[in-house]
Amino acid sequence: MQEHEHRCGCGGAGCSGEQHVEATGGCTGSGCVGHAGHGEHAGRGGHGDHDASGLGGGTETPVRMAGRVGAKLVVLSGKGGVGKSTVAVNLAVGLARTGRKVGLLDVDVHGPSVPRMLGLGRARPVAGEGWMAPVSAGPNLRVMSLGFFLPDPEVPVIWRGPVKMGMVRQFLVDVRWGDLDVLVVDCPPGTGDEPLSVLQLLGPDAHAVIVTTPQGVAVDDVRRSVGFCRQLGNPILGIVENMGGYVCPKCGELTPLFPAGGGEQLARETGVAFLGSIPLHPDLTSAGDAGRSLLEADLSAGHEPVHPVIRAFQPVVGAAGTVCPTGDSEAPGRSASEIPARDNGGPAPQGASNMKIAIPLAAGRLCQHFGHCEQFAVLTVDPDDGTVKGQELLTPPPHEPGVLPAWIADTGTRLVIAGGMGARARQLLEERGVQVLVGASAADPADLVAAWFGNRLELGANTCDH
Repeated sequence: MQEHEHRCGCGGAGCSGEQHVEATGGCTGSGCVGHAGHGEHAGRGGHGDHDASGLGGGTETPVRMAGRVGAKLVVLSGKGGVGKSTVAVNLAVGLARTGRKVGLLDVDVHGPSVPRMLGLGRARPVAGEGWMAPVSAGPNLRVMSLGFFLPDPEVPVIWRGPVKMGMVRQFLVDVRWGDLDVLVVDCPPGTGDEPLSVLQLLGPDAHAVIVTTPQGVAVDDVRRSVGFCRQLGNPILGIVENMGGYVCPKCGELTPLFPAGGGEQLARETGVAFLGSIPLHPDLTSAGDAGRSLLEADLSAGHEPVHPVIRAFQPVVGAAGTVCPTGDSEAPGRSASEIPARDNGGPAPQGASNMKIAIPLAAGRLCQHFGHCEQFAVLTVDPDDGTVKGQELLTPPPHEPGVLPAWIADTGTRLVIAGGMGARARQLLEERGVQVLVGASAADPADLVAAWFGNRLELGANTCDH
């Protein structure tokens, strides 16, 4: 079996970026995110075999995620550059704004743009042996992406199919999502490794949201996505037409940039629901670049939104809501340690290391000012079920620039939950691998930890953003 050397660009925990030896079984670099299984998981179904349905690469066994997932929405397209990430991000934010618990998974290995679009470019997930925690993107929304692990935006990720398939499996099985009403997955273009792995690993109840632009060149390729989903046996929620004309920000006139109606016509021809047409608008592109969503406006308030992009997304969010009614996540779920090996296609994590969570205190409750607290509660927590195994009350050092973040990191803390924190302190903590959540309300430390593990932690504005 011929071996090939490549330089790993994943930046995963334990990966130093050195050259690894890659064979058909996948990368042998220990500790790399995306190299789960090292030929066992990553290579499964990736050796060019064909199953009875004619799908290259065999089939993947559906996995059981840690916690309950009420619905699964996979955003995909046979064509690149049609705005799948824009649709996925705004769909996830829109569902979260309706009160649903939402997970957003970005499996675009070579162009992970979700962190940038949600203002999470500097975020680093909390991780331990055999588990990872998603990054909070505000109330009700948790995010995971390979982009969080890339140390340098200029370093390309050069992975073969088996390794990419292993990454998808790892993000589904090892990430402690908590109980979700809906998981939204942002796929790269085409009908290859990542979309195939996602749909097979999530199972036949995962619904596809197919994105196209109106012009014929895109519609021809996207038509294959419809056949792809039907061949796999996954239901199609509908087709979204993106870039359906340009809205003038001054007068509001809609000007077609492509022949109009291509997405709707494709939906009619294939017998798929048409979910709506999203126009191009300067506010939409500038919001993505700035790391926010236009749909952060409250969609549950009952009033008619003024912005044309928000109006266009409303039926898309509404259609998604029909398959993920609020409250599915309240059903009891199981932690990954309770899931037998046959359920997730591999051995369940055993003996996952404890994690430490630090919370600034004033009068025994969360303090709104990170740098001016009386004490820090440092809780030792079981990452499988959130059980608090111990708590220390520590007196912080004097409040001087750079001292407190270094002191927190030296305690072994992996997550800080705070009311407010300055930008520099947050940057220093994240550089040391400590995840930061700001905007939490005053509460007992154990209650905050329980809310975070249960995906119920409500985060508001940063009360000390300077």
